[in-house]
Amino acid sequence: MSTQKVALITGASQGIGAGLVAGFRQQGFAVVATSRSIQPSGDANVLAVAGDIADPDTAKRVVAAARERFGRIDTLVNNAGIFVAKPFTEYTADDFAAVMATNVAGFFHVSQLAAAQMLTQGSGHIVNITTTLVEQPVAGVPAALASLSKGGLDAVVRSLAIEYAGKGIRVNAVSPGIIKTPMHAPETYEFLSALHPVGHMGSIQDIVDAVLYLDGAGFVTGETLHVDGGQHAGRW
Repeated sequence: MSTQKVALITGASQGIGAGLVAGFRQQGFAVVATSRSIQPSGDANVLAVAGDIADPDTAKRVVAAARERFGRIDTLVNNAGIFVAKPFTEYTADDFAAVMATNVAGFFHVSQLAAAQMLTQGSGHIVNITTTLVEQPVAGVPAALASLSKGGLDAVVRSLAIEYAGKGIRVNAVSPGIIKTPMHAPETYEFLSALHPVGHMGSIQDIVDAVLYLDGAGFVTGETLHVDGGQHAGRW
């Protein structure tokens, strides 16, 4: 087995996911990066695997590719997710199916397989990217499906942290506020910035730094680290 550490990152083609790939590479990790639209990398230490992470077959291919190329998985970052903001009664069955497939099934299948690999190694770390809306809904931002799906990812962090605490595997989460990524048009920045007590949106690097902190914090497990400009602290 190689001694180089390996990170597996979902939703890795753009935004936070692409930032995470760069961040882990800067730390010397090899990276297995997956998303539906990801392109091959020119970096020999980045293996791109295209596919929908909600599909169990994609999860199998990604984990198998990590084992075959690098021989191990040290960190899994469940970053893939979709967000649909609608009044609760206007969500469709397709909205529900899409959000639950990516946000919940996309976590479940790859995490199960990655955890099995980590158990054979006697070590590993799983990080879920959730949302501060789980704990602090924002008036004017209807997001029940985000709370339903990402709330499950937040809860399972503590469940798995306890289940695997004695087996060398840590499980944590990062709970972002609104991050300045390509999914947000520049004309929305002023409105979105005002949704944070600190008065501005977060950066991709803010989330990367939080994930890397947790990855190096060997005494931290079962933690949800809020990186949300103070949103979780309450009303303002």
